[in-house]
Amino acid sequence: MYVYRDTRGEVLYVGKAASLRDRVRSYFSTSALEPKTAQMVRRIADFSFIVTDSEQEALILENSLIKRHRPRYNVRLRDDKTYPYLKIDVRSDYPRVCITRRIESDGARYFGPYASSSSVRTTLQLIKRLFPYRSCNRDITGCDARPCLDYHLNRCVGPCIGATHKQGYREAIDQVIEFLEGRNEAILRTLRARMRQASAGLQFERAGVLRDQMRAVEQVSERQKVFSQRAEDIDVIALASSGDDSCAEALFVRRGRLIDNEHYAILGTKDESPSRVLTSFVKQYYGAAAFVPKRLLLQYPLEEPDLIARWLAEKRGGRVELVVPRRGEKRKFVRMAEENARQALHQMRVQWLADVGKTQAAAEELGEALELATYPKRIECYDISNIQGTSATGSMVVFEDGRPKPSLYRRFRIKSVAGANDYAMLQEVLRRRFRRAASGDGRPSEAQASEWAHFPDLLIVDGGKGQLSAALETLSDLAVFVPLMALAKEREEVFLPGRAAPLVLTPNSQALYLLQRIRDEAHRFALAYHQRLRSRASMESGLDAVPGIGPKRRKALLRRFGSLRALREAEADDIAAVPGMTRTLALRLKDYL
Repeated sequence: MYVYRDTRGEVLYVGKAASLRDRVRSYFSTSALEPKTAQMVRRIADFSFIVTDSEQEALILENSLIKRHRPRYNVRLRDDKTYPYLKIDVRSDYPRVCITRRIESDGARYFGPYASSSSVRTTLQLIKRLFPYRSCNRDITGCDARPCLDYHLNRCVGPCIGATHKQGYREAIDQVIEFLEGRNEAILRTLRARMRQASAGLQFERAGVLRDQMRAVEQVSERQKVFSQRAEDIDVIALASSGDDSCAEALFVRRGRLIDNEHYAILGTKDESPSRVLTSFVKQYYGAAAFVPKRLLLQYPLEEPDLIARWLAEKRGGRVELVVPRRGEKRKFVRMAEENARQALHQMRVQWLADVGKTQAAAEELGEALELATYPKRIECYDISNIQGTSATGSMVVFEDGRPKPSLYRRFRIKSVAGANDYAMLQEVLRRRFRRAASGDGRPSEAQASEWAHFPDLLIVDGGKGQLSAALETLSDLAVFVPLMALAKEREEVFLPGRAAPLVLTPNSQALYLLQRIRDEAHRFALAYHQRLRSRASMESGLDAVPGIGPKRRKALLRRFGSLRALREAEADDIAAVPGMTRTLALRLKDYL
């Protein structure tokens, strides 16, 4: 084992090697290093080493040191806390199911690790709904005067009042353990036998409770995808990466059924190969796992596969297979894990951008990519929403320091454009916005009027070259000079004034993701207003605004044709034949419709 430190004594990197001399020399004897490694080497001021008796011992120690020091240049799980587990103390007479963050050699059963507290609590709520075990902290004597509410809701078998004996309660806990192990068929067989026994003994209320419990377990089983006809335990692991951040997705197959999945954020993956990232995840995850399956299906081959297989086999107490499937059903499950990892990474990036440091960094990166003179503190984005020109609306959303400012959002109902002309609608919105910036007219208060006077450091329009040209023309007419760009949806291309070719940002860059988030927020805001206007319009009869069509004639027309669509498609002579209508009025109505 070796540990690199900087001038302040902080741990930069933890590694292991069979030959320390050769490994350390490789860092300093060549200039052909990855940028990440070269940066680390420049910061190394000291190193220490630890001699271990075996490679497996070195692997365990490596995991421990990475978890303790969280070195910047190691691939590492993102959370700096211990992952949560479910614990069942089977040695107790009346065991509880509780959450813990530490595995101890105390004879209890542990399940996990789970990726987050919310994830483990979701599992806890599910098993509490399915199985009637106690969740209280009472000392169980069987002599309590009254039970808690869970007993009346059939969520507890009531050991506190002596409603069940130790063996009966143990059977409920055994079902919880079987469910967490994925042995649903065994649970259903037991419940079915008990239901029949209760029914034969004329305990129909008890039989009904067991029937409902059995149906609940069956519903959960139906949602669990069948992975294999063989009752085997498998974990499927795949990655999705974006710059310095990655996400690992684990699918848990127990006894042939996909019972659960979890995703884990990973840091320090920049310039690292997928195999190295996956290897680091497997070592750190199973170093803390309460259970190791017989087989791992992996997206990429692991580094040091023989060593890791031996280490996992020792933890499991039996042989462990590391498989990278190339075809067939197992390959489909790896692809499923990969797609889940991509989706999870996308959601994580949304959460990460809520962090002030990350959003500011993304905005700064965007400013550099667009070669702006100043950091774009205030960004405005505009979008148009309409259906063939009807109920047309525009939206303006504002981001400051890379974060949304909903109090500054504005909506525009298009007034001067007839028909589906997105360019003209965009020009109307920009004209109204920047004219208000000059005058402040039309605002209900001075405080709100002053907001229009704040010009953006970057103005974004949703669309391509056409939208960019329309916006540039309007801003020039108004003598407004602000940095302008358009973002096209199809290829996420950035169009800039004076540049024929679009700018293509790095697909995984924080700058592009920030642009996408701003654009999507503008679209959401415009669409919400558009849908509200359409809903309001649909509540008003299309005939109300036609001159000469009063309540009686409207009623007669709807009775004859049944709907506005049928009326629109009817001939003028047929409309004129309706009682109370004339040909002149019928022609006027056709023109209106």
